[in-house]
Amino acid sequence: MGLNATPVDLGRYGVWLRHQDVDEDVAAEVERLGFGALWIGGSPSSDLEPVATALAATSRLAVATGIVNIWAAPAEETAEAFGRLEKAYPGRFLLGIGAGHREVNGPEAVKPLQGMRDYLDVLDRGGVPADRRVLAALGPKMLELSAERAAGAHPYLADPAHTRTARGVLGDGPLLAPEHKLVLGTDVASTRRQAREGMSFYLGMRNYAAHLERLGFTRDDLADGGSDELVDDLVAQGGPEDVAAVLRTYAAAGADHVVAQPLPGECGLLGTLARLAPALTE
Repeated sequence: MGLNATPVDLGRYGVWLRHQDVDEDVAAEVERLGFGALWIGGSPSSDLEPVATALAATSRLAVATGIVNIWAAPAEETAEAFGRLEKAYPGRFLLGIGAGHREVNGPEAVKPLQGMRDYLDVLDRGGVPADRRVLAALGPKMLELSAERAAGAHPYLADPAHTRTARGVLGDGPLLAPEHKLVLGTDVASTRRQAREGMSFYLGMRNYAAHLERLGFTRDDLADGGSDELVDDLVAQGGPEDVAAVLRTYAAAGADHVVAQPLPGECGLLGTLARLAPALTE
């Protein structure tokens, strides 16, 4: 479907890590394990230094942001940083941008669609091509904008049901690269606890709460860190084969590229990825 929407070669599976957790060794290990892309999250700043670090430490790995916050990173500076990275590492960087959360970013974030349009206008003037950027999109209006003015969408806190809906909104051409969290472990009570700790923060954000309610979850599901049903839907758990099976369901739902976010679990971030990688190639 939409892998051709961008010239950046993302492969089938990528990895999402906070920018605070990315250094040269981590990026090199993600590439060695065979993942196609490293998505750098946690709202990296407009200088995109973690991206430069990851690109310098690797030779073929695609690097993307998941995402740069449009309220915190001035668009002119982001465009300048994109230009520097493209000159040094042509064709390997995909700029993901998003409108963040009004609870964190203040009253201006109440109008995310207009804020995103304004930001994209500046990126246009700064020479960032539409096919080298994706938008953090959950609702239909932002999904439509991601199809109109970017290569596609990078939904965060996704599940396959949302992916099916998003594909219907986007159509066949745009890129759809959802994120999905995972915890490896054999004890259900333990993995659920770790999964809940890794995703409950988002349940207090209005945009994510509205997103989850559109998926059919209730306010009761969002209370007290999330119901078991909600946690199990948003965080893949079990052995590597179990988690790989969940990630594969995204392709049938319409995803082009699946972004796996490891939660520490019983063997840490890189240990989790090392165990997961072989299962994704089987």
